[in-house]
Amino acid sequence: MQHRFSTEAIEKSFQRLTQDMNHCVLRLVEKRRLVVCVRRDVPEPIVTDHVLGAMVTVVERGGAGYAASGDLSETGLSLALKEARERARIAAAFPLFDAARLPVPRAKTRMDSRPSGGMPTASECLELTREASRVLKDAAVNAGALGKIADWSATIDTAECHSLMLSSAGARIEQSYCYLSPGLSVVARDGSQSQQRSHGDGHIARRGGLEQLHAVGFADQGERIVEDALALLNAPECPTQTTDVLLMPGQMMLQIHESIGHPLELDRILGDERNYAGGSFVTPDMIGRYQYGAECLNVVFDPEIPNELASFAYDDDGMPTERHELIRDGILVGAIGSASSCLRAGILAATSARASGWNRPPIDRMGNINLVPGEHNLKALLSSIERGVMMDTNRSWSIDHLRNKFQFGCEIGWLIEEGERKGLIRNPGYRGVSANFWRNLDMVGDATTEAILGTLNCGKGEPNQLMQVGHAAPACAFRNVEVFGGG
Repeated sequence: MQHRFSTEAIEKSFQRLTQDMNHCVLRLVEKRRLVVCVRRDVPEPIVTDHVLGAMVTVVERGGAGYAASGDLSETGLSLALKEARERARIAAAFPLFDAARLPVPRAKTRMDSRPSGGMPTASECLELTREASRVLKDAAVNAGALGKIADWSATIDTAECHSLMLSSAGARIEQSYCYLSPGLSVVARDGSQSQQRSHGDGHIARRGGLEQLHAVGFADQGERIVEDALALLNAPECPTQTTDVLLMPGQMMLQIHESIGHPLELDRILGDERNYAGGSFVTPDMIGRYQYGAECLNVVFDPEIPNELASFAYDDDGMPTERHELIRDGILVGAIGSASSCLRAGILAATSARASGWNRPPIDRMGNINLVPGEHNLKALLSSIERGVMMDTNRSWSIDHLRNKFQFGCEIGWLIEEGERKGLIRNPGYRGVSANFWRNLDMVGDATTEAILGTLNCGKGEPNQLMQVGHAAPACAFRNVEVFGGG
């Protein structure tokens, strides 16, 4: 990434301006984003975005304050520091905790995980999405059903990100990476009935560049999703019953995200998000003793997987990150949080304070929340179910403010009879309560059933922040799940 500013000048200005400060941090963020979409073989306007700015955090007299600026000159940084300092002094008069106890970043390191080719160009992405759109249309034509395909699209969303953190304690942490989020989508319609099938479309985002397109099958899945969408038009509705369910990774991702990831964020547990994104059914005293799920449930926070979307060595507070167990053999053993939330709660959690941009403060956020694979291949998972439903790819979701009661719908389902996958069913959905649902987990798929997935759009915070999170998940079998159908 060719910077439009002088890193050296910013570092010198920061050093001069913070000589009398004991705890001050500057976080500089630059991001270039490109979104290319071809819909019904017609390119939509290309979206490009370039953001650049810095946030400063000052701790003084036991209070913490922050301010952001898009002006990176010494004058601009000086004004931001002055404002942050004033806010810290005001906060000191109304202490929630002693901010002076917060650790100051001290590391000096540089990490660059960008691919050698860097961020793809608009022309490269346009060519790839045009070809993917043609594949979708050709599949409909070959099926003799182009008139039933109401819409189809191919999208590539990519970005190059760079951050630099400086602290009054001498820290210099530089991190650079690229991400890619591809998507294919088809909507089939026949009379009043419509069905959507997608591949990616917001849930297979990964670190890296165009090389990830092959890894996620961008060029190979068009024909399949067209066939699925058309077949679903004539498929029977998912039956309403209490039965066994086999969830594939495309749905397991959301299940983990909503009913494990969010409930284990410390700020929710402490009540900070109750007026907006909600709280959590988890309380601090549950950690270390609560039976979150069956013994085969093992979940980790893992920032070290190279291509997973939320892999990073230091969080946006400048604290080092590492693999951290959250659920071990079904028992809740950890949480996810910033240094300030850990201090308030008296809990050693997975370090993960993250901000969506230069003008947002870091808050407690998920990173890579992964369900550890078990020992069963897909055939074994199917064989364990005499009667049940298999589901994949989330379509709709609803969960209460404590991340406990939920209802999810999927794009596609199959009946399972006598241990074998049978015919398609449409509009499959299921509901449950987190505290019971995970205890009904019966079998966890092995690595052959696992997929590394991710989303760019985890929303939280006021003002809102959309964050990148990763989820690696195998297929999983659950018992006694309330299943329902209907559009």
